[in-house]
Amino acid sequence: MLRFVALALAVCFVSFPASLSGAEVDKPNVVFIYADDLGYGDVGCFGQKMIKTPHLDQMAKDGVKLTSFYAGCTVCRPSRLVLWTGKHLGHQPINDNKPYTMQPSDFTLAELMKQQGYATGGVGKWALGTPGSGGEPIYHGFDFWCGYLDQSNAHNYYPTYLWKCEGDQCQKIPLEGNVLMGDKNPQDRVAKLDSRVTYSHDVMTKEAFDFIRRNQDKPFLLHLHWTLPHANNQGGRVTGNGSEVPSYGRYKDKDWPEPEKGYAAMVTYLDSSVGELRALLNELDLEDKTLICFTSDNGPHKEGGHDVDFFDSNGPLRGFKRSVYEGGIRVPFIAVWPGQIPPGTESGMTFNAYDVMATYADLTGTTDLPQNDGLSFLPLLLGKKEIKPGLRLPNQRISYSSFNTWEAARLGKMKAVRRAPDQPCQLYDLEADIGETNDIAKDQPEIVEIMTNFMAEAKKKPNAP
Repeated sequence: MLRFVALALAVCFVSFPASLSGAEVDKPNVVFIYADDLGYGDVGCFGQKMIKTPHLDQMAKDGVKLTSFYAGCTVCRPSRLVLWTGKHLGHQPINDNKPYTMQPSDFTLAELMKQQGYATGGVGKWALGTPGSGGEPIYHGFDFWCGYLDQSNAHNYYPTYLWKCEGDQCQKIPLEGNVLMGDKNPQDRVAKLDSRVTYSHDVMTKEAFDFIRRNQDKPFLLHLHWTLPHANNQGGRVTGNGSEVPSYGRYKDKDWPEPEKGYAAMVTYLDSSVGELRALLNELDLEDKTLICFTSDNGPHKEGGHDVDFFDSNGPLRGFKRSVYEGGIRVPFIAVWPGQIPPGTESGMTFNAYDVMATYADLTGTTDLPQNDGLSFLPLLLGKKEIKPGLRLPNQRISYSSFNTWEAARLGKMKAVRRAPDQPCQLYDLEADIGETNDIAKDQPEIVEIMTNFMAEAKKKPNAP
């Protein structure tokens, strides 16, 4: 048993030789796409059979697919905070969706890239600072942001305005034709639903593409925090269900419940935007100079009438959004960078959203990161073979997540889950039981002890990289 633990630790505590740094390549552009509530099983190349995602599937063929990548959290706001700061949930002030404003001490990956001479932009859901709070993206490394600052507004796809932040201020930009909701008369409400004409996703996508055009002659970082396919629980434009989308498109004649037509249309709409992005980079001769990453902020939702089982949105995984079982936190991850990432590759090594900042640092040759929990997965993306065991501390490479009182940790193929610190650990062998159906904690007391001790230590100060 101890021999297994030693081997597992050797696999998980990985360090990469400095010679593998992406800084060998002259400051590539980075585009990072963060879908909202997209499940592990919602993408064709991750097993989806009913929803069409041809552009993401092609992206996987052209690049690499990571099959054991974990979101920062199982819900939105803390998941973004983990991504931005490179610290897991044990080192964050929140692990649920309660309000949080980004603090001056929260060093972000955008600040890192700005220090390296990058133009920094983003669109979509920010969720970590409303106007006047000091938490706006322009105070945390972004030259430009267009989208939603307040989390509660971010799930309305036909709002009356979005925020555009540039320089030292954020201003409202009105969305033509959209009107305020809230009518008590159902007929009036339907009339207003039909009258709203400006889809927020399209506005944010145009702003993102304009950012690329403006900065095509210099290195840039662009985060696309598109809100598809998150539900609007107040009712959508097409039928009043939560899947808010201009049309059902190819799914309009399917014999499916209305919310499922809408959900599928939202995922395919998102996929088409990925295709438009790659086409623009090709048009500007930037494809070979740009690393594109695609993933999701947490597992699939069960909101707005959508049933996670209808499309098997969590694939073979147990649980969904708001769960620390695999279905709530393991998400699809695809990366492409022509000429650098070997096409058609795949890896099951475990990485996390809190590793993204360290990966950016590796990409740019940065060596003076603040304390964080991350480890660069750039060598893995580039197909390097010199990955070797290192002497990282345990809380660097045991994957950690939490939500309210729930906690989860992964060590190699072993996954521990517990409801609260005073509750016993469940233990699952993900290699043999990816659906987490067979609790083997009683058979593996030494591993349970390692996981329990790690969870107790996980809330202490993070280690320097």
